[in-house]
Amino acid sequence: MDRGKATLDIESDSIIGLKASMDQSFVDVVKIIHFSEGRVIITGIGKSAIIASKIVATLNSTGTPSVFMHAADAIHGDLGIIQKQDMVICISKSGNTPEIKVLVPLIKTAGNKLIGMTGDVNSFLGRNSDYILDTTVKQEACPNNLAPTSSTIAQMAIGDALAVCLLDCKGFSSKDFAKYHPGGSLGKRLYLKVADVYPNNPVPVVAHDAPLPTVIHEISSKRLGATAVIKNELLKGIITDGDLRRMMEQGGDYSSKTASDIMTMNPKSVTPDMMAVDAFNLMKSNNITQLVVVEEESYLGFIHLHDLLNEGII
Repeated sequence: MDRGKATLDIESDSIIGLKASMDQSFVDVVKIIHFSEGRVIITGIGKSAIIASKIVATLNSTGTPSVFMHAADAIHGDLGIIQKQDMVICISKSGNTPEIKVLVPLIKTAGNKLIGMTGDVNSFLGRNSDYILDTTVKQEACPNNLAPTSSTIAQMAIGDALAVCLLDCKGFSSKDFAKYHPGGSLGKRLYLKVADVYPNNPVPVVAHDAPLPTVIHEISSKRLGATAVIKNELLKGIITDGDLRRMMEQGGDYSSKTASDIMTMNPKSVTPDMMAVDAFNLMKSNNITQLVVVEEESYLGFIHLHDLLNEGII
């Protein structure tokens, strides 16, 4: 437990320490990427390559075109990835690895802007970069101060800082985010609308003067736990299976009752263009499992909690 907490302390202190070393160079890097017509090529070796791949994924998902290039592969044929207008972020804690020393001059010769993300600003990478992102840390969390831990956390944090600043510069909205995340629950929460879900359901409905057996049959046969009640083609209320239970608990003679006698007026409703996740939040806040879908007082159907579960947005 002590070792685990100490690891978190060291790594969190390393991230906080980055604020002191963040300077105008960081601002310049954000600007050059934001106004560039090229892509961001991010490269590294070892653990830095893994961090580079993560930063690429984050930038791409927030609207900044990026490509990962492994430093070892780059000097064995993959340099063709880099196009004339691209800029290169090279990640290396020491800034002095053999692959970096081979790769950096090739990038400079090609005329691409080189951004060095390094823990040693006086290293080979630091001295030869057009811009430096300083990721110096006091120590690794590793007891031997060897295994990349604090240093890789620092690299990832600076990568996230870049991505968030670029996102802000672009005015990147939740709708933009949805374009890049169409799959999975995240994407569906951002783009799925009620209109995409409710048409798959049956449309339970009874007239306001329908007798109780008709109401029960409609609720049971349509299997949504409720039915709409209409009069003159306008929605007047709904009846849920809960309404039926409460009526029976009260006792008395209910054989002559009609739909209008037991319906709930002014039911909670949604429109087709409402986001499905907002419909879920409405269900949750009111502790109900279905909502009426209406458009200009016209009854269209029901959306059910199970629909949203099946879509995976919950």
